Amino acid sequence: MAYGARIKDHGAEQRLFLARLIVALVFIITLALVVVTRLVQLQVVQYDDYSAQSQGNRIRIQAVPPTRGLILDRNGRVLADNQASFDLVLTPEQVPDLADTLGRLVATGLLAADELAEIRTEIGAHRRYEAVTIRGHLSDLDVARFAVNRPYLEGVEIRGRLSRSYPYGGALAHALGYVSGLNAADLKEVDPVAYAGTAQIGKVSVERSFEEALHGAPGQEQVLVNARGRSLQTLERSAARPGDDIMLALDLDTQLAAYEGLGSRRGAVVAIDPKNGEVLAFVSTPAFDPNVISAGLSRKAYNALQEDIDKPLFNRALRGTYPPGSTVKPIVALAALHHGTLTPADHVYCGGSYSLPGSSHRYRDWKPEGHGSVNLQSGIEQSCDVYFYQVARELGIDRLSGFMREFGLGAATGLDMPGEKGGLVPSPEWKRGAFKRAALQVWFPGETLITGIGQGYMLVTPVQLAHATATIAARGTRFRPSMLLATRDPLTGAIAPATPAVLPAIDAVKAGDWDAIIEGMHGVLQGARGTARAVGALVPFQVAGKSGTAQVFTVAQSQKYKAMDVAERMRDHALFVAFGPLDDPKIAVAVVVENGESGSKVAAPIALKVMTTYLRAGLPGA
Repeated sequence: MAYGARIKDHGAEQRLFLARLIVALVFIITLALVVVTRLVQLQVVQYDDYSAQSQGNRIRIQAVPPTRGLILDRNGRVLADNQASFDLVLTPEQVPDLADTLGRLVATGLLAADELAEIRTEIGAHRRYEAVTIRGHLSDLDVARFAVNRPYLEGVEIRGRLSRSYPYGGALAHALGYVSGLNAADLKEVDPVAYAGTAQIGKVSVERSFEEALHGAPGQEQVLVNARGRSLQTLERSAARPGDDIMLALDLDTQLAAYEGLGSRRGAVVAIDPKNGEVLAFVSTPAFDPNVISAGLSRKAYNALQEDIDKPLFNRALRGTYPPGSTVKPIVALAALHHGTLTPADHVYCGGSYSLPGSSHRYRDWKPEGHGSVNLQSGIEQSCDVYFYQVARELGIDRLSGFMREFGLGAATGLDMPGEKGGLVPSPEWKRGAFKRAALQVWFPGETLITGIGQGYMLVTPVQLAHATATIAARGTRFRPSMLLATRDPLTGAIAPATPAVLPAIDAVKAGDWDAIIEGMHGVLQGARGTARAVGALVPFQVAGKSGTAQVFTVAQSQKYKAMDVAERMRDHALFVAFGPLDDPKIAVAVVVENGESGSKVAAPIALKVMTTYLRAGLPGA
């Protein structure tokens, strides 16, 4: 009994029990305090934050894309419109399995398998909660396919929107450009807030130049959604502000006349108002259908356009560079008059070729038998190369190239359209920087001669030619060429006219020198021996112009150029510049027809058709 009493100690057991109870109570109280503290934090301190997040689970705030502004011609005719269309839209955070969903869309024919990599890149460029357009312009059949497969395509929906429509297709393709889907590169350049909900952006030409005005500003709407993200009800909406309407200086009838005049040929036409620089026509052919590109071309179809040998995507009017040929002869003659190396009465004998003193090399005239004795008037009228070889030699390359640059040749004109090429007016200084070998850096006297007839290294764009011709028509007054005539507020209808940008004038030239040059150009079309007199005789108003033929390759001294023996794409380019009416010029035109051979026979009729269309005169019998 004594031994058992020593083993069982009731007091110790009670103390142990009480200690354990205290520890348990402390632990329970501590946990309760933690829970209560957390509840206070969630329900009191952070109530507003979590309440907003809770609301976000059932109320979605999404952008309302603005309606893109219209593009109109100078008379208010619609050149670019908006039409209803349907897009396939995917919201990444609502898609349980992106790979599976994209695979299902391919299987149903709603997406092409070769576009998946690009689509994934596009999705990756957006936030997970942002809706991404993965295909635009769905057909009725596409909509039906989606409806059948809708239960298996969580996070994908069809949304209606207004899409771009170009009623005149290729006739205005290079003037207006087109809109296309926003890609990763675009999203780096634009404000993501301003473009929230927007599926397309202007890519080239006018659509790109005036993107900011045309785009507008997005609105917002609060939409009640269910657990699957499907919209149930719009709770609140702030309207988007539509983009401004853009009124271009283009005249639609004149534009169509230029497009029809070029037809299937490769070339460009640019027409400018000499009084203010407004671009009245801007055409490059062959063209493309901007509606097809805006609707969404497959990569394969787009590559086919890019690889087309005729380059329909290439804007020849803005980026094509060509030797100007004889179209620059009036400027060369004007430079000689201005610098006093020539008078209108001075004569040069043309026997069909020209040689520098001490040289046997012959610089040929386009007329093998020559023109005989030629002065300024007949030199321009008959486009005598020998006359201008002599004029260029006496003038010298420095004065010649400097004067050409005053007319805007060899440099971008500043036209309000992206991507304009600069061209080239050569000089000894340019040549020293262009070539590495010392032997090639030397400027030779013969290079001055061929520059005087618009050949050699010299390159200009059709826009530059039209601008220079407008400068002659305005007798030295210069304006920066502009596509924009005005903008119109779609809400109020208020019109804000664009202000012509005045450039430094060529005001040092004497009035009599302008008269002499313009009279020579008048003779080209309506003189007794003018190179384009056959076409000029049909025009019911007085007009001035100059034809040009630019070599694509050099013909050796011992050879004669024969078009029938030359591949079509190696034949001479045909050029023509003109302005009228003579007493009050309202339009100046430049035409380039690649491999057209004859400026007076091929390019001149196009130029005069454009002019008569704009002036509403019309050819006899038309």
